[in-house]
Amino acid sequence: MKNGFLKIALVVLSFIAVNSASAQIGDTVANSCAKHLGNQFISDGQQYRALLMNADETAEFHTTLYGGTIYRVAACSGLNDGNLVFSVYDSEHNLLFTNSEFKNSPYWDFKITSTLDCTIEAHLDSGATGSGRAVILIGFRQAK
Repeated sequence: MKNGFLKIALVVLSFIAVNSASAQIGDTVANSCAKHLGNQFISDGQQYRALLMNADETAEFHTTLYGGTIYRVAACSGLNDGNLVFSVYDSEHNLLFTNSEFKNSPYWDFKITSTLDCTIEAHLDSGATGSGRAVILIGFRQAK
């Protein structure tokens, strides 16, 4: 009985340790990405996260962007910039922006004139190295 309890406790502790280490890596990527929001943008309070194992996988995030606002989308995977490709689509899947046309820029600013629902897709650049932890942050400020 004691031996069985010890095995179960060991499995549970191992699971907790792995999840804790995984969360710390994800937090490090998010903190690295947050530097791209700077002081000019207020975070929307969300951290859009996904684990991408290879360049063939795509993460998909949904959000609403409100008119009269300037947004900054920051995208990171790992501690180096330029290894995550992201694209922004409208509700009819028309491409509005992709950073692949701008050397995988880690962030981009958008001025939104009318409210729209959009999808942000992200995948690892096949030629770059990243952690596989994709993080998208969205910041905003009022348009003048």
